[in-house]
Amino acid sequence: MKRDIEVLVERLAERYGDGITPCLVGIGDKLLKLASEGLVKSNHSVMELVVAAFLASKGYEVDVEKELGKGLVCDVYGERDKESIIVEIETGFVPPSNALDPVRYRVAREISKVARYSRHADRFVMATPPYHVVYIPEFLVRKSDKRNESELISAKKLLDEYYRRPPISLEELRRAKVDYVYIVYVDELRVLEYPAKEYAYRFSFYNGFFEL
Repeated sequence: MKRDIEVLVERLAERYGDGITPCLVGIGDKLLKLASEGLVKSNHSVMELVVAAFLASKGYEVDVEKELGKGLVCDVYGERDKESIIVEIETGFVPPSNALDPVRYRVAREISKVARYSRHADRFVMATPPYHVVYIPEFLVRKSDKRNESELISAKKLLDEYYRRPPISLEELRRAKVDYVYIVYVDELRVLEYPAKEYAYRFSFYNGFFEL
């Protein structure tokens, strides 16, 4: 993993310019330390580094694996002009224990990420590789006062099957928001940015066969 991170830092510096190299080196060192402690994995760390470089190139001060309090740690955190952004990365992994309910598991996980993390930043982003489709239910791209109570109750019922310690409240679902989705193309060091509403309508193929 050490060599992968070093090579990636060099390639990202070539793409975005040497100005962000100190930031990337610091992030790379932090990820390697966490990996040595068994806290992060290589494929996830590589995506964090690509996203961090993308944000740094836009003028954000960036950190990874940042503690938000109460045991919550976000993947990528950035600040620029007193505005904060959180990016959570989802690769589509399903544990063996959920082999018989992979879609419900993924849907619950992705909604839970939005509900738990989005309140900690001005902007919230879900990031994913091109081979995974993030599930964004329609209510998450509507304003909180336009959300149907029955939708929120249905979402909570699903979440309660998987997340009870602590449970996610209706109020958290009412206030949850996702602003953008990043498609992270690691091979070419590219990040494609889509407004969440556009992504939900263009790419959320779940909508054809999964309903809350």
